[in-house]
Amino acid sequence: MKLAVVRSIGSARGFRDEQDVADFEQELVDQFALAMAAAGLTDGHIQSSRAAVFEFRQSLAAPLWTAAPDDADRFLAGLRRAGLAVSTRAGKAKTLAQFYDFAIARYQADVHALTGFVLEQPIDEYNRQSNNSLGKIRVPPSDTEVDHLFAGWRSSLSSARKFLPAARDYFAASLWRRLGLRINESAKLDIRDWRPDLSEFGKLHVRFGKGSRGRGVKPRLVPAINGADRLIDWWLAEVRHLFGPDWDNPDAPMIPSERFDQDLGRCSRASDDVLRQGLKAQTVVFLPAWVGRMTPHVLRHYCASSLYGAGMDLKAIQEILGHEWLSTTTRYIHVSSDHVEQAWLTANRRLETRFGGRV
Repeated sequence: MKLAVVRSIGSARGFRDEQDVADFEQELVDQFALAMAAAGLTDGHIQSSRAAVFEFRQSLAAPLWTAAPDDADRFLAGLRRAGLAVSTRAGKAKTLAQFYDFAIARYQADVHALTGFVLEQPIDEYNRQSNNSLGKIRVPPSDTEVDHLFAGWRSSLSSARKFLPAARDYFAASLWRRLGLRINESAKLDIRDWRPDLSEFGKLHVRFGKGSRGRGVKPRLVPAINGADRLIDWWLAEVRHLFGPDWDNPDAPMIPSERFDQDLGRCSRASDDVLRQGLKAQTVVFLPAWVGRMTPHVLRHYCASSLYGAGMDLKAIQEILGHEWLSTTTRYIHVSSDHVEQAWLTANRRLETRFGGRV
């Protein structure tokens, strides 16, 4: 990463020409990038963050330190008119907010001394995307609906036109349902990642877990609870070997494609898109009311909600899902519509038991 050579912070004040202004802007962005690198963020995340800041700068008629909330309003509205997805716009807004938080915290005094401007946060409570507008409230289907989908899917395997990909897609989706794995986490599992020797149920070594804020991979061990141990035993004992002779190769993919890589001597890995399309096709058949809404991430939300409903505490669910923050896990929990009523009845039954019906 190449940084602009301008001046040390706290050095001579004032700009000689417009090039000095441009160089100082570049220095602020580069220092932001260095801070992200120091925090352990990936190169890809840093590059996309820099690109978002420079994109915002191109929309301004003056340097970055002059930006105000109405400038951000115009920028974000322009992204919307250009047809960018809500999540994309929100990601750019979040990056801008982080950049200005950084600049205000570290360089407010220097910017004011050099330019006379007081840095302002242009992403405020009014133009900041809310969770509702981002569509982050993914209320999953009910237990009955999910049971119906997977029961129908399982029963259809024996009559599927192509048994192997149908069974593979069912297995992958069942991991999302039972353990809340992300689609890319499951697609990158190898046979060696199943460790039946660890704990009572065995554990999956999720080596490519998602780290927070672009911090690369975050491995974790996920206990094969919620029937996942029996699911994995079925897959490895009855189905996986039918894909090819690599079934006992620890480096072979747990979830393979039908293609066999002769050079590596093992099956290729099933792609995220193939697995996603498998879930979509079965939803059309067995749960048509959820067509267009059922996704791997919805099943991840369903897993969190069902485990919570079964009595598992939030900290344990956090570890299973691989969240860094408990607050993230709480957003995955969606209780049933009669949860409050049932909690009320349960509390009253406890009182009746305690006081012998005298309530």
